Amino acid sequence: MKNIYIIFRILVWCVIVVSCRTETKEVIETVQTIEQKAEETQILPYSDTLNTGNWVLNKEISDEFEGTKIDTSKWFVEGQNGDYYIWKGRAPSQFAPHNVRVEDGKLKLRTQWEPDFKFAKESYADGANNNTYGEFEGKPLPITTAGIVGKKRFLNGYMEVKSKTGNAAITAAFWAIGYEQELDVYELMGNPKIDGNIKADSYLATAHDWSPPAIRPTKVFNHVENLPFRTADDFHIYGAEWGIDYLKLYIDGRLVHTVTQDEVGTDWVLNNPMEIWLDSEIFKWLGLPHKEELPVDFEVEYMRVWQKPIDNLLAPAFYGFEGPILYEDNPRPLKMVPEDSEPNDYQKFWMIDEASSKYLTIVEGDYATGVNSLQFSGYGKNEKLETDKVIALTPKGALNIPKGDFILSMKVWLDQGRITNKIHIGFEDPKIEIELDNLKSLERRKWVVIEKNISRTMASSVNDQLRIEIRKEDLPETKAAKLFIDDIAIKAIK
Repeated sequence: MKNIYIIFRILVWCVIVVSCRTETKEVIETVQTIEQKAEETQILPYSDTLNTGNWVLNKEISDEFEGTKIDTSKWFVEGQNGDYYIWKGRAPSQFAPHNVRVEDGKLKLRTQWEPDFKFAKESYADGANNNTYGEFEGKPLPITTAGIVGKKRFLNGYMEVKSKTGNAAITAAFWAIGYEQELDVYELMGNPKIDGNIKADSYLATAHDWSPPAIRPTKVFNHVENLPFRTADDFHIYGAEWGIDYLKLYIDGRLVHTVTQDEVGTDWVLNNPMEIWLDSEIFKWLGLPHKEELPVDFEVEYMRVWQKPIDNLLAPAFYGFEGPILYEDNPRPLKMVPEDSEPNDYQKFWMIDEASSKYLTIVEGDYATGVNSLQFSGYGKNEKLETDKVIALTPKGALNIPKGDFILSMKVWLDQGRITNKIHIGFEDPKIEIELDNLKSLERRKWVVIEKNISRTMASSVNDQLRIEIRKEDLPETKAAKLFIDDIAIKAIK
């Protein structure tokens, strides 16, 4: 909304001047109407100013960088109060919190020469190389940079910045990470000293797969765009539309590249919520910034995220079996990297007990959307289910469903053969039991939607959970067919 209120204030005074004979009350009402319209003015993606995509600005994540200091309710500042999230920056440079400034309606991430800065007495492993903070090849290189990280993650949407790169051999990066994934919307460099993969007038976008074993190279796909301008000369607008199975990249409103899941298959990693990063780093393979060209600022006029309205009351990625459910009221552990699959207070996973795990597993490669689904493996000739039921259970607090009437749905894939006739679904607190039945009558070897109406007289408690059960009583004694479950949803009946 930069400058919008200034413009409307001018219009207000114009109204007052031309309305000098109007009653004071009428003038005030006119002023209030104009200011109300200013507040209601819709901010839209630069590549979709007519809003054909039905975008809604996510104000919790977006930032206009107005005021005099960074909004720490939205951003984690690397190094603030001595705390670093994941890393201290790409050595030999180190993130320093005092390099993060908000002024003149912009975020300014400074890179500077700081011989008095107390660099961490440690190294950062950059691929096969260990680099020490504040040093390069045994000699002092006291360069500090800056980085901020969004505190809230989001799943799918349109993200956009208006930015200008610092005019030195230092990156400007607009990127995001989530569970087992990374998307570099751009990595730019204002004045590289070595000819390489990023030039002063080029743009690099990349996606990385951090699923274990997270061994380099992790690149899934990338795109290099040669630009008709130097990225350090002026502000430009960079956007990325992240859909369920596609990514579109935009520069100044122009579509420059599209990649789809069909092209990369199960290497499609952008399946879980991500957090935004804005930072500057040294890429030593592109040369080192010279003392004489510092300080420089990576400047960002705004960072905005839009999303499309959805009516599913469940967390889509988690109930599509792609990754953890997030408890974002709890802080992310500072050492939690994307490949971390350990449950903690911030992220928790589907629970399958030992007896059930022989038959129920989350598998990659058989899916309706994303890359994963829940598989019931079945059993063969002369075999039987060796337990009364198999269960997949969400962690406590995974559900937050109000009271009312809803439709529960899921997608199932049923193999040929003797299939279970029922899938049992349970809600734990308050207790509700439902059956998705008549599976035997469904088409086989294709994804089919099954659904059931449910009524809840009480909202979810803080410990509510969802349970998926397949019972021995509903299965054949021998040779039970395989099935898959994906994309569980709960939607209010309107």
